[in-house]
Amino acid sequence: MKITVRNGKVDNALRLFRKKVIESNVLFDYNEKQHHEKKTTKRQRKLAAAKARERKRQGATSPKRLF
Repeated sequence: MKITVRNGKVDNALRLFRKKVIESNVLFDYNEKQHHEKKTTKRQRKLAAAKARERKRQGATSPKRLF
């Protein structure tokens, strides 16, 4: 990825760089490859996140069991 600074405007170049990094998912791929995660652990993490999203969507103030 190459970004050029035009007319000494580093702020604009930095903003463009951040936008390109976010769009290309480079940071997500980097974080995924930091360490190995078992499939069962990944599944449990995703299930917990889904439960938390559902609790938030329903507007629950205290943690409740969904099952």
